[in-house]
Amino acid sequence: MQYFALIVPLLFLGVFLFAAAKRVKVYDAFTEGVKGAIPLILNIFPYMAAIFMLTALFEESGLSAKLCDFLAPAFEFAGIPREIIKLLIIKPFSGSGATALLSELLETYGADSYICRCAAVCYGSSETVFYIGAVYFATVRERRFAAAVVISLAAALAAAVLGCFLCRIM
Repeated sequence: MQYFALIVPLLFLGVFLFAAAKRVKVYDAFTEGVKGAIPLILNIFPYMAAIFMLTALFEESGLSAKLCDFLAPAFEFAGIPREIIKLLIIKPFSGSGATALLSELLETYGADSYICRCAAVCYGSSETVFYIGAVYFATVRERRFAAAVVISLAAALAAAVLGCFLCRIM
């Protein structure tokens, strides 16, 4: 197990030695890369701020709870437990919010329960779609954000349905 702790330092050492063999000035290349990151950060910041504010507003306004209640019959029909619907709704917006919800579920129902197994599978099989989309689309010229979001959300829903089904039969 302690060998795994050496992977990152060895990777850095390997890159440094490769750069030295190619006669690359590592520090100069690093500082040049940092200079390129500043405009990227400034470009991404408005999108990130919007995502964080909308996530907080979504939760604090009570819209999240109302949406959970509204979608519960459809999700339960698809085999997804009612208790994890909020996790599935929050995950595309906020990874830290989804982690907090998963922790609450683990404390409430226990790690070996069907609900928590489903929650863990759903958590691991999806991504923070809006966060990743904001970062990606802030840096590229492509502007078909809606299509990417719809496809990502459909994939996350399909993964949740399949994951809960597999948790039920295993």
